[in-house]
Amino acid sequence: MDLIAGVVQRQRVRKTTVAIIAAIVSFLAYSSVYAYRKPFTVAEFDGLKYWGITYQTLLIISQVIGYMLSKMAGIKFISELKLSGRFKAAVVLVGTGWACLLIFAIVPAPYGMLLLFINGFVLGFLWGIVFSYVEGRTTTDFIGAVLAVSFIFAGGFTRSVAKWLIVEWGVTEYWMPFMTGLIFALPLLCFLSILEKLPPPDDEDNRERRIRVPMDWQGRKKLLKNFGTGLYVCSVSYLFLTIMRDIRDNYMSNIWTELGYGNNYSIFARTETITSLSVLLVMALTVMIRKNIRALLLLHVIIATGLLIAGLSSILFITGHLSGMVWMQLVSLGLYMGYIPFNSIFFERLIASFRIAGNVGFLIYFADAFGYLGSVLVMLGKEFYPMQISWSGFYSKGVIGAALIGLTAIAFSYSYFQKKYRWQNGQQLL
Repeated sequence: MDLIAGVVQRQRVRKTTVAIIAAIVSFLAYSSVYAYRKPFTVAEFDGLKYWGITYQTLLIISQVIGYMLSKMAGIKFISELKLSGRFKAAVVLVGTGWACLLIFAIVPAPYGMLLLFINGFVLGFLWGIVFSYVEGRTTTDFIGAVLAVSFIFAGGFTRSVAKWLIVEWGVTEYWMPFMTGLIFALPLLCFLSILEKLPPPDDEDNRERRIRVPMDWQGRKKLLKNFGTGLYVCSVSYLFLTIMRDIRDNYMSNIWTELGYGNNYSIFARTETITSLSVLLVMALTVMIRKNIRALLLLHVIIATGLLIAGLSSILFITGHLSGMVWMQLVSLGLYMGYIPFNSIFFERLIASFRIAGNVGFLIYFADAFGYLGSVLVMLGKEFYPMQISWSGFYSKGVIGAALIGLTAIAFSYSYFQKKYRWQNGQQLL
């Protein structure tokens, strides 16, 4: 009896160790990917304009369009990706994105738009690749929560590194994106190598979370037929979260400058680190919930709470009851409380709750395709329809509208999946 207990204890210790390593390494890997994607947004390129639009905005829009198209292509590519090809695919894609930044430093404006478009397209597949290493485990909630906050931390940290290169080392705005990537090249390669060596999900994982398999066209069609209404509705909430999160991410430097923090390069890392830790703490609540449908419904509540925080803080900022710094911190917390679950735990628990034969990659890229399409349309709308409004003013009002629509959609989604589960299982949820 003692021997069996000892074996069980060793298995639990091993599983916990693997989960901690996977969480840390996947977090660091995707944080490093951000070094090839976001640092250029801290540059303003001397106010250059083409066709009446700033070069900075043209670059951002070009990259986001590429990123959006990669999400559409990823619905097929990521859902069908085989385990044996992940490492090679990741290295080739990141290498291509980095090569684009090298050429970007050499060619004159506005040809950098094409390079940022390609950069966005190839890097858009990386989230699905990295997440595929950690999905389908009983510890995925913990690993996924840690991995997903890399969105928040990496956006601020890599921008701080980029700004540091400009301010302290005199690197030009055109060479800064490539040099930032150079700093993270070797670490990223090491992190991907460690992910490749992680042990696969064990029998307990497969029992509780379902074996994850590639999805062909018929599998994707069947999933949408069975759960299409709920997926489309929750994607509406994700759509508006993505729009507001992406605008904040791309124009964070502009907003901070308008609020009076233009030369403070540490502000990016400091505020985003606080948000990262806060969101991670909230997401950790779901780790303790083993019943998948309970966790799925709790995630709806967390998303709704995040939307409320973002919307109410923006109202207080507009009415002068909240300072710019506090508003940016709260709106960051609220948006990421809503955004992070969709990219880590929400679809993981959805697959487990309804015993779906497939993988998280398809569902994430399905939702992302809608999200980034909306982001592109909003950015183009602001540029082509003249509005005498600053980025901070435009953004605060946009967050309020997004919160209202997102809350309506997530409430409908909660009701849909609750009723769907009861209908399929004929039992109480709690």
